[in-house]
Amino acid sequence: MRATRKKEDSYTTAEWLESTIDDLQDLIISRSDGFIVNIVKELHPADIAEIASHLTSEERLYLFALLDPEMASEVLIEIDPPIQAEILQQVNNQRITEVVEEMESDDAADIVAGLPAEIAEQVLESIDDQDSAQVRELLKHDEDTAGGLMAKEFVAVNEDLTVDQAIQKIRNLADDVENIYNVFVIDEKNCLVGVLPLQDLILARHGVKVHHVMNDDVIHVGVDIDQEDVALLFKKYDLISIPVVDEKKHLLGRITVDDIVDVIEEEASEDAQKLAGITELDISETSPFKVFRSRLPWLAISFVGEIITGFLMSQFQNQISETLYFMFFVPLIMALGGNVGNQSAIVIIRGIATGEIGLLESGKRLRNELWIALLLGTVLAIGIFFVAGIWFKNFELGLIVSVALVFVVVCAALMGVLLPFLLKKINIDPAVATSPFITTSNDIFGILIYFSIIKFFTPIF
Repeated sequence: MRATRKKEDSYTTAEWLESTIDDLQDLIISRSDGFIVNIVKELHPADIAEIASHLTSEERLYLFALLDPEMASEVLIEIDPPIQAEILQQVNNQRITEVVEEMESDDAADIVAGLPAEIAEQVLESIDDQDSAQVRELLKHDEDTAGGLMAKEFVAVNEDLTVDQAIQKIRNLADDVENIYNVFVIDEKNCLVGVLPLQDLILARHGVKVHHVMNDDVIHVGVDIDQEDVALLFKKYDLISIPVVDEKKHLLGRITVDDIVDVIEEEASEDAQKLAGITELDISETSPFKVFRSRLPWLAISFVGEIITGFLMSQFQNQISETLYFMFFVPLIMALGGNVGNQSAIVIIRGIATGEIGLLESGKRLRNELWIALLLGTVLAIGIFFVAGIWFKNFELGLIVSVALVFVVVCAALMGVLLPFLLKKINIDPAVATSPFITTSNDIFGILIYFSIIKFFTPIF
């Protein structure tokens, strides 16, 4: 069969993916379960998840039923949330329980949280008591916080143990804890007192107490810290894992870098959606009416803003009727102003999201953006001056439009910088500022500035 490639070859080409999907679809139709199992057991769970996303609902469910619980749990974690929810809706409670039992606590909590309350309770009552208790504890925390992100599987040793005893404890826990990067050190009250990288533990002399070789300057996070702030700590200190503690510094769990990669992707997708004025519902929802309802408020804001823009233009009808040439430049002025405003806003939003720009740097950033806008506006104004002069044989017209362009561009940059900071200060996600707020405000102020300058200069010429 073409699909029986080795795992290391499964990351090659789109042609391989297409051929594997075709093979599996043929085998599913012929109900050749043995061949299907032989194919998928050679694949990485992420590959199986990608293949499953290209199958029909019935084919996907058939494939999922053939996976052993351990593989099924790994595949389910990798599958996109909408497809994941679809699978969970179609399998029975016993199958869900088998799969959840194979997951680490944080992944199990994510799955259980998405189940209907009655089914979630049945699953929690069916799995191991200790696992159930861990999942229930994680479900108490907001999913976007460190508590909702952490896993209960970690290695912690008492500070008074010897290095040899600590290594033996790691061996005993090896089957329960995956990807051991750091060993957390606690005192008799289960309070975090230090951290010991696995490499340092292995290289330490026999018989030495853990507290002599540990690092007591341990970076940690509170259970209620937002996941974006956790991601910033990972980036700032190049962390592989981080312990999560409560207000009394009791060790509760750990967050690993693979979880943070998911957070970064999630936050980036969320910001991109907000910049476009859409929500997660737009991506996962199949009902046109529900998507319509989610987008309508954003477009309503733009609608109101453009009505205001039209009203402002009506107030300058004398200038418009006297010199219709000015109307030819309205689309150009508005487009350039909108682009500059959006560029400034996106730079600020990204800086705020990554922690590179804070409220303390707002003044410096504002000055920089205004200088950039002034330079851009000046260069563009020179171009429009000659275009208007040559096109309409009227350099006085070109001068008025050029001056207006500079003011519009600088104003757009000002709005692009100030609005994200303002939203951040009042605890509103700055990502929502770009669309439609920035565009709408640029149109309103741009029209007001443009025709005000025309009104001022026209009598002079």
